[in-house]
Amino acid sequence: MAQQPSPSPGALRVAELNQNSPTAFALRPDAEALRSLATELELLGLRKLSFAGEVAAADGTDWILTGHLGATVVQPCGITLEPVTTRIETPVERHYLADYDHVTAPEIEMPEDDSTEPLGRWIEPHAVMIEALVLALPLYPRSEEADLGEQVFTEPGVTPMRDDDAKPFAGLADLKAQMTKSSKD
Repeated sequence: MAQQPSPSPGALRVAELNQNSPTAFALRPDAEALRSLATELELLGLRKLSFAGEVAAADGTDWILTGHLGATVVQPCGITLEPVTTRIETPVERHYLADYDHVTAPEIEMPEDDSTEPLGRWIEPHAVMIEALVLALPLYPRSEEADLGEQVFTEPGVTPMRDDDAKPFAGLADLKAQMTKSSKD
């Protein structure tokens, strides 16, 4: 029987993992892979992507992947579109369960523990690295110069309500100062 090709770079065949000692992995994509991934994720740049850790047996037939993801990403600012560089450092953990309970209901509540996955023939640190990177990306990166400013909309002839008007206690400091001044007079 021919051996099935690896589904992703660095994928680990579960049948070949040692039950008694962890299997280490260290991924550091080359420049071409970084450019390709940056394009796929619509990033302006991706540097220093690394994912290292180990896969170890847990509770009989289950496995656990633990690792650390590090990356430097460049994204467009959500306001100015200027490049924003962010350093990502995050721990990663996935539990691969042999008796994973697949829920097929049309509507389900998301479990609190989203680190569990069904155990298949392969454990793919490369796929976990990309998923962890996507989850760690800032949703709305902002450059230091980004300022939303104040937008005021109203009908003609009506005094617009400003942000300070919506703060019910904003005038209390002024009132207290006036009262303190009045009582000293």
